[in-house]
Amino acid sequence: MSIPGLDRWLASLPGRHVLAWEQGQVDDLVADVFGYHALQIGLPQADFLRANRIPLRQKAADLGSADLRCHYAALPIASNSTDLVVLPHVLEFSDEPHQILREVERILIPEGQVIVIGFNPLSLWGVKRRFDRSGEFPWNGSYLSLNRLKDWLKLLGFEVDRGCLGCYLPPLERLQWLQCRPTTLRAGERWWNFSGGVYALRAIKRTHGMRLITPDWKKKPVRAKALRPITQKETHGH
Repeated sequence: MSIPGLDRWLASLPGRHVLAWEQGQVDDLVADVFGYHALQIGLPQADFLRANRIPLRQKAADLGSADLRCHYAALPIASNSTDLVVLPHVLEFSDEPHQILREVERILIPEGQVIVIGFNPLSLWGVKRRFDRSGEFPWNGSYLSLNRLKDWLKLLGFEVDRGCLGCYLPPLERLQWLQCRPTTLRAGERWWNFSGGVYALRAIKRTHGMRLITPDWKKKPVRAKALRPITQKETHGH
């Protein structure tokens, strides 16, 4: 999945700002996830597993340098084998976002966790995307709203655990872009927290199995009544 302009954008002022915010949020989200296998799918230029302590941490990509080269919609990974998956800007730049999520659900163990990072269409970034025709990252994606993403996750049996929005500054390339930074950030977080340019969402795979009914071993057995001989008095009474 080649994304035109990705490396150039990551080196730009807004790109560095977004990546720094995402890195900080994901560091916090992965710090308390444990297990044996963690996987980052996409954006191998960043290390979103650096704050996690799972022994086997790998990156998967369809191009470039990665531990695993593969198609995201057909992951060569065993079912129920992965404890944590991070999806940085994968769904919105793919033609098969539903299938990718289904693959993530398949490879995750029960109670495994997925973290999705995406651009928020209900933001200044979403507005710019509507009018930008350059065909380059990040304006060439199909942004997913948080509500739609939550619906998709719910249908696959996930339960949303935590989420956050950030990057309220307008997506401008000029140096003046940072001059209003403190004021804009405070105003955005207080009054327009739904309109952050980027979100990070963590969800847990819930597996509802059968409820086993086991014997109640603590229940005291009913003692059989002892037999007694019928007395002569009782016999004459009948």
